[in-house]
Amino acid sequence: MILNVTTPDGESHALEALEGWRVMEVIRDWGVPILAECGGACACATCHVYVDEAWLDRLPPRSEEEEEKLDEAFDVRDNSRLSCQILMRDDLDGLHVTIAPLPR
Repeated sequence: MILNVTTPDGESHALEALEGWRVMEVIRDWGVPILAECGGACACATCHVYVDEAWLDRLPPRSEEEEEKLDEAFDVRDNSRLSCQILMRDDLDGLHVTIAPLPR
């Protein structure tokens, strides 16, 4: 399956993803720059992404823990998610996310 990722500077990547892997892990393991300081423990918010609107209804709602971490993130939007909280599965083949910019 494919995960489509756009970096904050507009570079696009089509990454091969395995079912059950976290979106953050797929991005990191293919060498696309994403901070992901906590390694997927939902403890930081540095893996913040914007999910393409067409895909939002296919994702489970944000957990309370994810909501709390997003409160600490920069430029949070309605389509903001932590990529460590999205698990790849067959119906997400083609998912498109954009890595959120970090504050400068």
